[in-house]
Amino acid sequence: MASADSPHVIARRSVVSRMVRTITSPYYRYRHAKMLHSLRVGVAMLVSILATTGINIPHGIWSSVTLLVVIGGLQHHGNIRKKAADRAAGTLLGATIGLLLILQQNLFGSLPLTYILMSIVAAICAWFAIGSSGYIGLLTAITMCIVAGHGDNQIDVGLWRTLNVLIGIVIALAFSFALPLHATYSWRYGLAANLRACAQIYTRLLDGETISEEEQVKRFLAINKRLIQLRSLMPSVAKEIDVPQSRLEEIQRLHRSVLSSLELLATGPLVRADTAAREAYARQCGAEVRAVRGILLAMARGLRFGRATHVRIPAALPLAEPHRDVALELPPDLQGPYWLGQRLAEQVDRLRALLLETEPNWNIERHSRTLLKA
Repeated sequence: MASADSPHVIARRSVVSRMVRTITSPYYRYRHAKMLHSLRVGVAMLVSILATTGINIPHGIWSSVTLLVVIGGLQHHGNIRKKAADRAAGTLLGATIGLLLILQQNLFGSLPLTYILMSIVAAICAWFAIGSSGYIGLLTAITMCIVAGHGDNQIDVGLWRTLNVLIGIVIALAFSFALPLHATYSWRYGLAANLRACAQIYTRLLDGETISEEEQVKRFLAINKRLIQLRSLMPSVAKEIDVPQSRLEEIQRLHRSVLSSLELLATGPLVRADTAAREAYARQCGAEVRAVRGILLAMARGLRFGRATHVRIPAALPLAEPHRDVALELPPDLQGPYWLGQRLAEQVDRLRALLLETEPNWNIERHSRTLLKA
């Protein structure tokens, strides 16, 4: 018998602890989002098979098809609720239309009329599919075809397929809320990673570290890629934390401005300056660069861990006020980078203020603790 502290027992505990941490920790769920989504859909598929084919319900495959259509592409909590409801509504509407088409085919026995009616319904659905009700329109047409075929299905076949569609919807809606990933966490962690990368780049520029053009392009491409991903998350984030999307757009704009300023600094005279000029720049602007770096890292920590105190500017590193005399003391080639650095500091400070203003909303951890205490 293996002892309680045997390597095999310890290994099993380690695996179980990692699984529990992946499920319960927002950050680990963010890192393993695809795996969790795949697991959710896979288990839901197994349940749909057992609930239909396993007990010999005819045409049970359409339950699984409906399940995949409803939640196969839904991941974030902010869009699951609305889109799952839209898809369920479209599926139910399509099943009803399909049954009506079968009934009129049995009454009139005219396939050409059925084809025309189906084409008209498809055209109407296509009209609504391009717009805010796109899922409802698209799934209405798809479910109509599932239930009615080309109008030649029997009424019992249509009823069985409708039942399977309903079963698929119920299972899909039940599993759509199982371990969903909050878009807010993805947005926060992505923004935190970008702010941390910006701080590293800004510090390296002042320290005079050599950055190859290839590495520089690679770094900025990675930041830009995350910036684009953040924009795609904003509609879901706005729904989850009840913040107007315009406020998130402002955060996005300031983040993009910070990145643009860094790109100008990284390709301007500061990079090509000699040692003496760089030392002069460091004497005049070093404290401010360190302050900006501290603010960027503080915002990154606050977003990453959900503790607002980390977002505040450290009192020992205040931002300096821009002075024309300071700029004139610098070499002519570095006066432009000085004013650009002042602009960057202003953008960072405005971003800090905006994150502090919206912190009660995006700090989901604190909001959850408040609800539990209440």
